[in-house]
Amino acid sequence: MLAILQRIIQEVSQAGDIEQALTIIVQRVKQAMQVDVCSAYLADEKQQRYILMATDGLNPRAVGEVGLAFGEGLVSLVAERAEAVNLDHAPDHPRFHFISDTDEQAFHAFLGVPIIHHRQVLGVLVLQQRARRRFKEDETAFLLTVAAQLAGAIAHAEVSGGIARLVTNANEGVALQGLPGSPGVGIGTGLVVYPPADLDAVPDRQIEDAEAEIEVFEAAVDLAKSDIRGLQARLSVALTQDDQALFDAYLQMLSSTSLIDQVKARIRQGSWASGALRATINEHVQMFRVMEDPYMRERAEDIRDLGRRILRFIQKGRHKPPPYPEKTILVGDEITATMLAEAPLDRLVGVISAKGSSSSHVAILARALGIPAVVGLKDLPVARMEGQSLITDGYNGRVYVSPSVNVRNEYERLASEEAQMTAELAELRDEPAQTSDGFRLPLYANTGLLSDITPSLLSGAEGIGLYRTEFPFMVRDRFPTEDEQVDIYRQVIEAFATKPVVLRTLDIGGDKSLPYFPIQEDNPFLGWRGIRVTLDHPELFLAQIRAMMRASIGHDNFSILLPMITNISELEEAMALVEQSYNELQEDSGEPFVKPRLGVMIEVPSLVYQIEAVAKRVDFVSVGSNDLTQYLLAVDRNNGSVAELYDSLSPAVIMAIKHVVEGAAKHACDVSVCGEMAGNPRAALLLLAMGVDSLSMSASSLLRVKWVIRQVSRSRAQQLLEDVLTMETATEIGQHLGDALVEEGLGGLIRAGYN
Repeated sequence: MLAILQRIIQEVSQAGDIEQALTIIVQRVKQAMQVDVCSAYLADEKQQRYILMATDGLNPRAVGEVGLAFGEGLVSLVAERAEAVNLDHAPDHPRFHFISDTDEQAFHAFLGVPIIHHRQVLGVLVLQQRARRRFKEDETAFLLTVAAQLAGAIAHAEVSGGIARLVTNANEGVALQGLPGSPGVGIGTGLVVYPPADLDAVPDRQIEDAEAEIEVFEAAVDLAKSDIRGLQARLSVALTQDDQALFDAYLQMLSSTSLIDQVKARIRQGSWASGALRATINEHVQMFRVMEDPYMRERAEDIRDLGRRILRFIQKGRHKPPPYPEKTILVGDEITATMLAEAPLDRLVGVISAKGSSSSHVAILARALGIPAVVGLKDLPVARMEGQSLITDGYNGRVYVSPSVNVRNEYERLASEEAQMTAELAELRDEPAQTSDGFRLPLYANTGLLSDITPSLLSGAEGIGLYRTEFPFMVRDRFPTEDEQVDIYRQVIEAFATKPVVLRTLDIGGDKSLPYFPIQEDNPFLGWRGIRVTLDHPELFLAQIRAMMRASIGHDNFSILLPMITNISELEEAMALVEQSYNELQEDSGEPFVKPRLGVMIEVPSLVYQIEAVAKRVDFVSVGSNDLTQYLLAVDRNNGSVAELYDSLSPAVIMAIKHVVEGAAKHACDVSVCGEMAGNPRAALLLLAMGVDSLSMSASSLLRVKWVIRQVSRSRAQQLLEDVLTMETATEIGQHLGDALVEEGLGGLIRAGYN
């Protein structure tokens, strides 16, 4: 049964639209279960009905025409219960509803299971049989497994099919729901970016010169042939004749008129070579995967490998960057920092990432750049986004594909209001973040790009609370030299010469990898990352600390921040290396250096409970609210499936930060809060009340937080904190703080998605 299930899933994943996907399901399941009927009903929220969308065994003319109202019939019963209904004689059940147009009067046995995706019942999968009998437990279990495994594929096919139909009806528009990544509205044209040699990520892209594109493809095929012949020659001594047959098979496929001609035909129909190759390879893979012979099914992976080889040579032949539209919305399965860095910022108006969450790295970087972003669209058909007219609603996590005139007009109005609010807030740039009763709270900027320094200065930031030094490492093809690092850090320190600058040491791992220093782990967020990497490679750590200190010559405004410290032993080891670097520089230069202040990020829960031991040893601590929330709640912040569980307004997070502030105060150790919690006006009220010494956030959030602080008294914030500490859910806390903002006349921030 497992092999059957895998083949069904593979076929459905290749379906072009929802109708094709459902047809495959009912045919294959009926065959596998050896029943008289298999049907699929999908929920239509507009009509409030379950529509018969596919069947093998009932009247085919009923497909798309008949259905059951919500609450009517056994199909609705399955959906309401969200569990299987197994009946040996369905007509006897009080919820049975006969539909004459389907010719189902002859069927007695009934088994229905829900198709559930992200807690939503998409529809019901039904088996029927003429004979009276109760389906066995293993049959029910298999059908439940089929429905569960196929729910995502059905959702993906439904979205993909809807977008495909826009080609013929551009006035409909499709709305896709994801997660808010970075606030704002982006209106522009989709450009798909993807990692190299990844067939599945290749987008659809139209070309004008088909013959030139065929030349690109033929050249890539010739190079692939030469590459395989070279591999065969190098391994001829080590491989048996039978093993070498694989290379002969590859060469034979590359000479196959079937595969090559199909790619060329697609190119002549207007597709670029990469997209034509992807479609053809997928078609051939599908043919092999549905074969009964296990040996032939395994050949599907050989074809995919061959496709990747050709794609790699196609991509090598294209040296120029993609044509960025005037208003580009970057779309990808997983947008990375380098993809954002390569895009011209003057053309970039939005970001859409199928993976990630509101606190993932791409969302943080988009907020730092002030670019609207939507993330976590798990069923986004990325390949179909190329060239589409798109609207990115970063407030509500929504993407509109080929929006209607009315939708576009509404979002243009919203963007205009946002621009007006931003202009009004700009008047606060040089004003202090001071409460109405005179309490001042310094606001710093988070950054990691030299291009972000000017926006940080223009935002009115009183310094840099977190400079992420990993970005210069991520955009190179090797570790930057010590001198290169000195140049980078000096620019940051000098730009804020009279204001504090906090440089965090290299923090890679998790969702931040270096192309030349890959870290492959099953659970990267609990693995080798942050200080764990640099303590294992002291040569990297010492070079970076020396570069920071050298860059600060003539200035006394910089501090060092250590990430991902888990215990006191790690802290003391890192402190010893900092001391070593300081002493070596003193000896080498013969000049006195100003010893930097040293701080620790509180992001691992273990340090929350050792805060006093930490505070005795360092000058300041910085609460990394993103990772602290992630670890306290056991929620991977890049995983869209559990994104709704990630909330920094959780009572656990609030109490943990309060504990840190109180423990650090006993040793006169300053406490800063950085991350997205600091840039959230609701949360900022609580942090203000707790007595944190500063907040550090994306430059795009700074003026809004300043506006809130200037409109309230600290005593009012402390009252809100007292209220919140009695509450048990993040939802309750968020609502209470939102109501308070409205009372203070700050409701515009709620509309703007700062919640």
